[in-house]
Amino acid sequence: MQNEKRLETLKAELAEVWQKLDIDAKITERNHLAEVVGSPDLWHNPEDARAKTERLSQLEEETSTWELLKTQTEDLDELFALEAADLEDEIATQLSAMEDTLANLKKSLRFSGKYDHGNAILRITAGAGGTEAMDWAGILERMYLRFGERTAAGKSTIAPGKLHFSLVERSEGEEAGIKTAVYEVTGSDAYGLLKSEHGTHRLVRLSPFNADHLRQTSFALVEVLPILDQNSDIEIDEKDLRIDVYHSGGHGGQSVNTTNSAVRITHLPTNTVVAIQNERSQRQNKEKAMEILKGKLAQMQLESQADSINELRAGESASWGQQIRNYVMQPYQLVKDTRTKYETTNVSDVLDGNIDDFILAYLQK
Repeated sequence: MQNEKRLETLKAELAEVWQKLDIDAKITERNHLAEVVGSPDLWHNPEDARAKTERLSQLEEETSTWELLKTQTEDLDELFALEAADLEDEIATQLSAMEDTLANLKKSLRFSGKYDHGNAILRITAGAGGTEAMDWAGILERMYLRFGERTAAGKSTIAPGKLHFSLVERSEGEEAGIKTAVYEVTGSDAYGLLKSEHGTHRLVRLSPFNADHLRQTSFALVEVLPILDQNSDIEIDEKDLRIDVYHSGGHGGQSVNTTNSAVRITHLPTNTVVAIQNERSQRQNKEKAMEILKGKLAQMQLESQADSINELRAGESASWGQQIRNYVMQPYQLVKDTRTKYETTNVSDVLDGNIDDFILAYLQK
């Protein structure tokens, strides 16, 4: 009788969360995409095909555990119908495992924001300070890539699935680190997980690039932007854009550095600028730049609580505002988030990608 009550409670909680997260709609979308991806005509448009296959993979990862849990509850119903006393211990063990699974799945309810369930653009930019700042930006880049590896290995306590980091553009520093790096992050709740990282990150340490080995303060900007789907309500008026093309610089293929393939797009009302040059064609660079621009405007809209992007004006983005997190390596060891007040003295662990507790503290605030 006790096990039957536990199962009924489990089924009720499962049905409630299933509805809140609209799992049925995700399953419908997944099944539709599976048919589309199976079409031999899909790869006539490689970029569209890649987007559809990535979305299908993401939906399969999101829905499979939910469907398995639902099937398990139905199987237990059949076991109860057998009324076999010798199965009570087995049923109790299964119920415990299922309750743990549901508890983990319910973490998805933390992602209630408009773009939380979608993919993200991660952009890291070194602040003023030359080599020291570029090295700090490179350390942050490694931290996020290591976080992605932790999710892939199942070591993250907060990520519901694997996060995949795909390099879009990277500009290395002359001596160390990076000037800027842009990654596309895909996976379950990618934006919802990483939005806690959006803002200015401050490092205090003894500089390895200073002859006197003095204490140095460095800054880097981390931008986390939502990747909007085709049905997004973010619409940009063409007259609000200035599009410049120019020769790409740095590494690239034969045609990348000899043609005007690089693209710089300026959103005039907000003076928001996005430049992309790593793709092989001007069209690809323009598409990627527009994707990032839409994400930046969507992020600005969230920050300013504006009803539409038409209400945004220059200077409204808090990009280089007050730091959101301090990383102190000298004269003591401490990483502290200025918004949630969460802190830890294990700086090396954080810089090795273990940022789960900082993300959780932000989601719970």
